[in-house]
Amino acid sequence: MQDATISPWGAQDRFQAHFIVKIDVKNPSKYVARTVVKTKGHFAAKKPVSVSWVGGLLADELNKDSELNELIARQSLKNATIFVDPSESGVRIYGKWMNSHDFKITKDMYAIYNKIAEYVKKI
Repeated sequence: MQDATISPWGAQDRFQAHFIVKIDVKNPSKYVARTVVKTKGHFAAKKPVSVSWVGGLLADELNKDSELNELIARQSLKNATIFVDPSESGVRIYGKWMNSHDFKITKDMYAIYNKIAEYVKKI
């Protein structure tokens, strides 16, 4: 007899793009950063107004780039939430998990992640 209950485990309809910058990470705390998004509106109408970065030295450098932060603020709330985490062999740049209908990498998102990668390489 087959069990009629559906298991919550297994393949999920969630995707996340990871951009990896291959560098030698000597001091991981310098490369930690995430966006803090200031918003307006409520619920589904919530929109980003401005973006700032918190974290290490990388966050300080990203806060200085007003053009990058304005570009991020023009994205959706999910796309404006960006994380940067170091590992032993590189630095990972990624956003929130999205379902298959929402998941896409636009030219703007590629430009944002590419600019962040340039800052990672400079540090």
